[in-house]
Amino acid sequence: MSDNDLFEAETLALNSAYDVISKDGASSDEYKFALDNLAKNYHRLMRETRRLIARSDRKELELNTLNLKLQTLTSELDYKARHDNLTGVLNRGAIFDCAEHHLKNHPLSLIVLDIDFFKRINDDFGHPTGDAVLRELVKKLASAINGVGEIGRVGGEEFTVLLPNINLDKAIEIAEHVRLVIAGDAFSCFPRPHVTASFGVSWSDTNCDFEEAYGRADAALYSAKHSGRNRVEADGILNQITLVKHKEISSEAR
Repeated sequence: MSDNDLFEAETLALNSAYDVISKDGASSDEYKFALDNLAKNYHRLMRETRRLIARSDRKELELNTLNLKLQTLTSELDYKARHDNLTGVLNRGAIFDCAEHHLKNHPLSLIVLDIDFFKRINDDFGHPTGDAVLRELVKKLASAINGVGEIGRVGGEEFTVLLPNINLDKAIEIAEHVRLVIAGDAFSCFPRPHVTASFGVSWSDTNCDFEEAYGRADAALYSAKHSGRNRVEADGILNQITLVKHKEISSEAR
């Protein structure tokens, strides 16, 4: 018998009982002793089994609780890895990944917006006020697009909106609506009457290079900034193509 046999005492009691059963002429006292010994060991075995089962149930509960906490922590870490800590929208890496994914499957309009004179807000009123302006702008932006696109913070006071399967004209219309929402109502966190933003818009066909698409939207934003701010400018190359097409259609109609 192994020294590590967990049921050594019970095995001995059982063998002793078998010995009495197989013995010719065993007395009633021998039967009584064997039965008593067997009952005591059986009782101990049942008690230990219940204890082990209860401990096993506790361990299973602890493991399930720990697993749930681990899943929650993993989800939180994944969320933090993809979202901007200040505003809660997608961060630069996540929004760029989403844009590249969209462009592999369908056309994509891209809006890039930048808060006008944001450095002056930070310098005159402090960075906490600047942070509050960013958070409130995101709320206004999310309300204005109403779930149509995905919002990301590219960096600082610059944001982008992805509009899959939306053409340039509609994207310009959405950008203009967002501009009016931002400029139209005062920010509750900001003592001055208005905050404004400038917008650049581009449209790209499926499989277009994202960096090129973003570069065209950014160039349009740059144009908006240097044309007076608080305005929407669209990708000039695509606008020229659209204008040529309109002229061709008009010529054919004459």
